[in-house]
Amino acid sequence: MAYTPQDVKNGADTSEFGANDWLIEEMREQYLADPASVDPSWADYFSHHGGAGTPAAAGPDARPAPVTAPAAAGATQPAPVTAPPVPVPVPPTVPKAQAAPSPALEPAPRHSSGKPDSPGSGRGVSPDRPRVQVATKEQTEPTRTPLRGTPLRTANNMDASLAMPTATSVRDVPMKLAIDQRQMINAHLARSTGGKVSFTHLIGWAMVQALKAVPEMNNSYEVVDGKPMLVTPASINLGLAIDSRKADGTRQLVVPNIKNCEDLNFAQFWSAYEALVRKARDGALVVDDFAGTTASLTNPGGLGTTHSVPRLMRGQGLILGVGSIDYPPEFQGASSNRINQLGVSKVTTLTSTYDHRVIQGAQSGEFLRYMHELLIGKHGFYDEIFDSLRVPYTPIRWANDTSDDRFGAIPRSARIFSLINAYRNLGHFMADIDPLEYRQRTHPELAIEYHGLTLWDLDREFPVGTFGGHSGEVATMRDILAMLRTSYCRTVGVEYMHISDNEQRTWIQERFERPFVPWPREEHLRILDKLNEAEIFETFLQTKFVGQKRFSLEGGESTIVFLDELCERAADSGLEEVIIGMPHRGRLNVLANIVGKSYSQIFREFQGNYDPRLTQGSGDVKYHLGAEGQFTAASGRTIKTSVAANPSHLEAVDPVVEGIARAKIDRIGKVPGWPVMPILLHGDAAFSGQGVVYETLQMSQLRAYKTGGTVHLVVNNQVGFTTAPIESRSSIYATDVAKSVQAPVFHVNGDDPEAVARVAQVAFDFRQRFGKDVVVDLVCYRRRGHNEGDDPSFTQPLMYDLIEQKRSVRKLYTEALIGRGDISTDDAEEVIARFRERLESVFREVREAADAEDEGYRRVPYYPAKLGKDRGTAITEEQMEAVAAAHLTFPEGFTVHPKVLPQLERRATSIRQGPIDWATAELLAFGSLLMEGRPVRLVGQDSRRGTFSQRFAAVIDRVTNRAYVPLKHLSPDQGGFHVFDSLLSEYASMGFEYGYSVAAPDALVLWEGQFGDFANGAQTIADEFIAAGNAKWTQKSGVVLLLPHGYEGQGPDHSSARIERWLTLCSEGALAVCQPSTPASYFHLLRTHAYVNWHRPVVIATPKSMLRSKMAVSPRSEFLQGRWQPAMGDPTITDPAAVKRVVLCSGKIRWELVQARAEAGLEGQVAILPLERLYPLPARELAAELAKYPQVSEVRWVQDEPENQGAWWFLQLHLPAALAAFLPHYTLNLTGVARPAASAPSVGSVKVHQAQEVDLMARALAD
Repeated sequence: MAYTPQDVKNGADTSEFGANDWLIEEMREQYLADPASVDPSWADYFSHHGGAGTPAAAGPDARPAPVTAPAAAGATQPAPVTAPPVPVPVPPTVPKAQAAPSPALEPAPRHSSGKPDSPGSGRGVSPDRPRVQVATKEQTEPTRTPLRGTPLRTANNMDASLAMPTATSVRDVPMKLAIDQRQMINAHLARSTGGKVSFTHLIGWAMVQALKAVPEMNNSYEVVDGKPMLVTPASINLGLAIDSRKADGTRQLVVPNIKNCEDLNFAQFWSAYEALVRKARDGALVVDDFAGTTASLTNPGGLGTTHSVPRLMRGQGLILGVGSIDYPPEFQGASSNRINQLGVSKVTTLTSTYDHRVIQGAQSGEFLRYMHELLIGKHGFYDEIFDSLRVPYTPIRWANDTSDDRFGAIPRSARIFSLINAYRNLGHFMADIDPLEYRQRTHPELAIEYHGLTLWDLDREFPVGTFGGHSGEVATMRDILAMLRTSYCRTVGVEYMHISDNEQRTWIQERFERPFVPWPREEHLRILDKLNEAEIFETFLQTKFVGQKRFSLEGGESTIVFLDELCERAADSGLEEVIIGMPHRGRLNVLANIVGKSYSQIFREFQGNYDPRLTQGSGDVKYHLGAEGQFTAASGRTIKTSVAANPSHLEAVDPVVEGIARAKIDRIGKVPGWPVMPILLHGDAAFSGQGVVYETLQMSQLRAYKTGGTVHLVVNNQVGFTTAPIESRSSIYATDVAKSVQAPVFHVNGDDPEAVARVAQVAFDFRQRFGKDVVVDLVCYRRRGHNEGDDPSFTQPLMYDLIEQKRSVRKLYTEALIGRGDISTDDAEEVIARFRERLESVFREVREAADAEDEGYRRVPYYPAKLGKDRGTAITEEQMEAVAAAHLTFPEGFTVHPKVLPQLERRATSIRQGPIDWATAELLAFGSLLMEGRPVRLVGQDSRRGTFSQRFAAVIDRVTNRAYVPLKHLSPDQGGFHVFDSLLSEYASMGFEYGYSVAAPDALVLWEGQFGDFANGAQTIADEFIAAGNAKWTQKSGVVLLLPHGYEGQGPDHSSARIERWLTLCSEGALAVCQPSTPASYFHLLRTHAYVNWHRPVVIATPKSMLRSKMAVSPRSEFLQGRWQPAMGDPTITDPAAVKRVVLCSGKIRWELVQARAEAGLEGQVAILPLERLYPLPARELAAELAKYPQVSEVRWVQDEPENQGAWWFLQLHLPAALAAFLPHYTLNLTGVARPAASAPSVGSVKVHQAQEVDLMARALAD
């Protein structure tokens, strides 16, 4: 209520201000001397109450009205603690025709142990420390109830005895738990948002909760019109006794109050308390700060007083005195060790002085008992405090001390080691790694009680071995626990105890189990600047291209901090290159802020401003494109950086990047430290769901694929498109698959960019030290939908309620740095100014350079020209002799397997004398290329020996099991020969060789399947990279796929390399599909491919039974001369005019046709023309051969495969038109001869297969 002239007439009762009446008089004197010198609220008060003299005694109801206090200086703008309820539209009422059973609903996903967390499955509370906002509430007058009967007589008797009859209750309260909880809280605040909680905060909050539990203690006594009244306030307004020093050096005591304490949580109470103290220290208290106190708290214990009975002022029913916190006097002379052994707690004495007219001793005793219970942790007291401050741990629990005297008890020192081991193994479960939803994370085995320990052990000393950098020393359990929580349970959770190697585990322990050392101001500002850049980029695109797909990084901006830190370390460590493979999310941000792609170039791609004259192939969307650039570290050192182009098929780029890295490492040669570092970014759903991730991880330590370790960053936004984690994986973490290769896993909260940067350093150092993969799980969120046009609240409404509450990573980090005092407000303002300036410069840069092409921008590597197809592919006698000799020369003491040695001898003989079989021709091609300085890499399933025991590129010592590779010992200056058996994988292993060939265009790179149809498992690589990589990204590859193919009655599997599928992918000269029929043809094909300047993949259907066919051999002369012929004539035809039929074929069936022709006596009448290459169609060469037989009107295509498979459909569609270009007046009448159409590649019965073969040959040669 407002003061009126009537109040002035009646005077005002200064007892409303309790112990502050002296201040009222001081302020009145100041007002009389100079009305302008006091706060307007004081001037208003004195103007209504009369300025001169002390106000006359007033009526009992003359109480000052609340006056709105000005905001405390420097206070932050408040924000709601939790988001307001989201209004849900109410569907229109539908009239019920009849009662129907209620449809069953699926249960909402809830948090449960052993399963992944789904955002929104908890209480829906954001982990952001809330900006404190205390809702202003109109002050309600207390209820006054006339006393009657016995209460009235009691009050009168008390009045008769004393002017203010009070009584005091006293209780000693142990403070052990409060001390420990406060320490934990302040340790958390010091590392997060700053600030400090005092004992008075805790006791004051406990007092408020006790007043709510025992509301009678908030009552007071008043006489109205001569009638005693019980005053029941509508609110708890807690008065705080604040001692402050005046300007003249004298001290003054004021008792302002915190209004409406019953409506506050602890964080709000703490903030209001601190704001009130600041106002008192600054002399900024106003009238309303003193009015309406219902109970007061005074803490003379801070001055050492153990027990006090403070004065109770009129208008209040209670004042609580708090004594000093110390050990009981009888223990104050004991040593700390003795005190700890005995389990003695420090105590404080609480005195409750109350108005005995309305409050009874039993109520006061109950009030103090309740406070006692609160301070030892009952009634969820500390849980609520931890919750409001977003402390991610559970509080310590009160417990009785235990004894070790019982027989068979485990020594406490052993329990300590059990506790340490539990934190090392399970501490990640307690880590605060979720930026989206607040939970008090824990695990039963991380509770000290689980190990038979209690809070009484906290200050006892125990041996710790080497823990925390100690060596044979002791430490208190308090220090041990603090170190464990700091190491494993803050915003980084570490999983490493699954690693069997003790050296690696010890290395990680030494990096984490040590005191926290704050980073300097400059490092904080650098991180802020990187967050600025990341947020600026997304803000720019969101503003400029509203609704366009860009797959933003918003919510995961710390990704840029991580990559920046990795590249910094890589540059400063002298590495040659960083290669990044990543999906579409955040790709544009990485290209701009890590690789250095210009904003203007990205703008051009958003606008679609491509010059069609400069564009080859189909192109691709902007968030699939790769780029090469240069990263400059703060030290000034630079490192080449690149992002590999990728398709939408998640994780398909992983093995490709590994192959690119390995090729560059092989080119650099053996140098310490693995000079090229692959970095792979993943989504959480893809990392746990895509099998190629597991395949790629399994490659990491295999010698065929090793790259010195990959840093994997899982950008874990906790949703896969629309699928929650609980629906997308069975494992707890998305990263659990990484444990299969004993990679350490670091889970880090994306809202703590400093922790992200620290983890990046550890990840890099681990990779450099051990040459192994390391996985970082960056837990963040996705600000928008899967793409910018998607509404994610359709499927994740609770998750996106939480996201709506979130402030950006940059804002949260800035607030935390200021709160901790790591940077000043001026620093923050400078950063914000730079943010705005940079954002404006980006818009300006794009406007000015919208039409300018960035000449330095490259999407793919530079491909040097090869020697060209005119070089020729024949080799010399000397080269053949070198290969022959290498297969007969072994190290001293080497024992060749007795069954292998004869094969090697026959191979050498065939090279020297002929004829030459398929495997020998292949090794001649490899060996000659090596002697010409060309690297050769062959990796595949059983490739060193060969699936069919035909190759023996590596020979194994029968006694020692050591391997010898003959082709590595041809000449001193030869190229590198890398031949390895691959893991039993197709997807990742083919992708790896594709990537290797991209980065090594001068090498002959081959991938071999055990059987041709095994390539089915790598269909994504075939479709997205091998066939379309050049068209989409101008990314060229010369990888050779060796796919064993042939119909020999082995059943539906292992018969077909699915030639029809490869031909379906053929267009625009993207790849070649070949099926040579002779060893020499295969030899010339490989050498031609190594030298031709096409840089395109080649699929070769290699033989099986033909490997040992006496017909399918080549004379030596075809290697010493000759060339690659994509279509060949029939060398047995001496008189073309006698030919009646022409049969086209490819591969092994050529020799079956030759044999069938001979058996039918049709030599000279049937010309068999093999197509060695099926695509690009060898139209020119075939036209030259067909021109020899103008009299033949029907040409037959004969194939082993069923009619609906093989090359038949492709050839009948494309071959006539292709030939017409070279034979204008020739009409090709092509007839297909094949097995019956079938859904499987072949029959399962050998007899049926043989019957089909007989029929096939008969139809092929029939009139």
